[in-house]
Amino acid sequence: MSTVVFVHGVGKQYLSEDSLTRDVVPELLGGIRLAGGPVPAPEDVAVAFYGDLFRPRGTRGGGEFPYEAADVETEDEYRLLMEWWAEAARTDPAVPAPDAPGSRGAAGWAASRALRLASVRSALDALTGAAFLRGMLDAMLIGSLKQLTAYFSDPAVRSEARARVAARITPETKVVVGHSLGSVVAYEALCDRAHHTGWDLPMFVTIGSPLGMRALVLDRLDPAPDGNRRAVWPKPVRAWTNIADSTDIVALVRELKPSYGDGVTDALVHNGSHMHDATRYLTAAETGRAVAAGLRADGGADPTTDGPGSVEDLHR
Repeated sequence: MSTVVFVHGVGKQYLSEDSLTRDVVPELLGGIRLAGGPVPAPEDVAVAFYGDLFRPRGTRGGGEFPYEAADVETEDEYRLLMEWWAEAARTDPAVPAPDAPGSRGAAGWAASRALRLASVRSALDALTGAAFLRGMLDAMLIGSLKQLTAYFSDPAVRSEARARVAARITPETKVVVGHSLGSVVAYEALCDRAHHTGWDLPMFVTIGSPLGMRALVLDRLDPAPDGNRRAVWPKPVRAWTNIADSTDIVALVRELKPSYGDGVTDALVHNGSHMHDATRYLTAAETGRAVAAGLRADGGADPTTDGPGSVEDLHR
């Protein structure tokens, strides 16, 4: 049974559980080794795969779906793209800022189609020219924002993705690592009482997570946050480490502690030119230390009564 479960992010629709395992597990183990271990056996690390749920169905073939500016169709997609643009401009001096800070919101979306297309085109040009996104195609960027927004708008995809994560977690699992959208899927699976009977998770690690984005993510979680926008703590989790690159435009809100509680320890890393890349996060010593702390933790805690702990508690 797996002691560590990794949950991937967006853009994996043409991969498989096996190809991700081949690519991700060595990096995860390497990060733990850099942090001083203990290093589990490769077979003790599982990948929860849901990428195929976003694979286009039908007759189109040949590589990535050819998305272009006109395919940014919904208000959520537009708002997310504008927030990414604003954050990229804030962290990269070479990226021109939007005409108005942040998103134009409903007013911008209500503008004429020509104005919307011009805004989308400007955002794509700015983002694909950013130092940490250079070389990314429009189609890939639009596909990523579509997957993040589609998770919340397609109940069947949401339910199946959560079920696949839950199927990989066993009473022997000590650490769940969620990257990008995978951190959202993992969080909701860990909160789902229908799945977590017998789970006692010393450590939940989120890397490059959008869980702090209020309107687009936090406010749409299941279970929903309370009236003060305080999110529900996932009952099986004893401690939670959230790790973000200081230029990661997906992890727009880099501190989750204010929204998710004192059991969260936030940490910053620098991933170089690949600010959102999962392997860069996994090889960071900060990630390795968090995973190692979970693996060292002894069992026996009752998460329904003990409450959340912290990374520091697990090191004691």
